[in-house]
This record gives sequence, C-alpha cells and structure tokens, in this order.
Amino acid sequence: MVALPQQNWTPEAYLAFERASEEKHEYLAGEIFLMTGASRRHNLIVVNTVISLGNQLKGRNCEVYASDMRVWIPALDSYTYPDVAIVCGLARFEDDQVDTLLNPTVVVEVLSPTTEVYDRGRKFHAYRTLPSLREYLLISQDRGRIERYLRQDDGLWLFSDTTLAEAVLELPSVGCTLAMADVYDKVTFEDDSA
Repeated sequence: MVALPQQNWTPEAYLAFERASEEKHEYLAGEIFLMTGASRRHNLIVVNTVISLGNQLKGRNCEVYASDMRVWIPALDSYTYPDVAIVCGLARFEDDQVDTLLNPTVVVEVLSPTTEVYDRGRKFHAYRTLPSLREYLLISQDRGRIERYLRQDDGLWLFSDTTLAEAVLELPSVGCTLAMADVYDKVTFEDDSA
C-alpha cells in the first residue's frame, strides 16, 4: 500500500474522494493508502472462500461480501477493505450509500507480501476494536495455511492454525466450516509469478 501525498484527510473528505475514485484506497487516521492489484492466487483464494461460505449461508440471516465492501472502524479512525466480510443479523451501514459496513461478524484477509505485516498487526488491532467481530482469518497465498483468531466470551482471542491439506476449520460464529481443499481449489504454489 502506498500513502497518497495529501496529509490530514478527514473521514468525510476520504469518503467523497473514495466514492469518486476508480481505484480503492484505505484510510487510517488522516492518511489514505492506495491498494494495489491482487495476484491470481489471491483472487482465486478470495473467490473460493466466498463461494464456500456463501453456499453454507444461503437461506440464513447472514451476508457475505467480497473485497469491495468497506468497513468503518471508529475507534481507530479507519476505513478498510477486507478480502471477505460476513455479517450475521441486521447489517448496519454508515449512511444511505450502503457501501460501508459497521458490524462484521467475520473478517478474512488473504496475506500478500506487501500487506502481511499490516494485516497481522495494525489492521488486526483495528478490527479487534469492533464489538461485532467474532472471528478473524488470515489465509496464506504462498502456501497452504489458514490462521484463525476466535474471540472468547471473556474478550480474549483464541488462536489456531492449520497447514493440513485435509483440514476443515470450524467457524462457530457463523455456524460454517471452511475446508482447506475448497479454499485452495485450483491454486498452485510452483509458479511464484501467479
């Protein structure tokens, strides 16, 4: 992600700019960062995850959004674009544009070499301030690995991860499972340019 030169953006100025832009930008405490394009593997993993979870949530009071649904994190004055967001129950939005979600239940980020440190650190810290967030998944695009953080009733986060190709993760916050085989369908790791 690359910061734009203008400093001290307000959330209102950012939203006006972002809604008119053909590119996506994240906002963090007055700074705007251009989001770069995603690799083939990254896109396959996002689509596979959306398909798997979306199919399981059909007919239920949950919605699955892929990468273009912005999330507002007021505690850290931040707007992000998670790779996948799920909300169960009534989805709440910032305004009548219905393009900025306030209450995700699950957030999924596919790790990229340029964003991995941010996704694991500052971004996860920001997501943890959302009372609605119950699970945070980090999916590697360089090898088969899924990490899951699950918020416990006492507010602590329970970490688990898997690299087993036959593994199936339970997502109790939304009553779904996520199979490694489904997430990595058609994804190969031999070609580093993918």
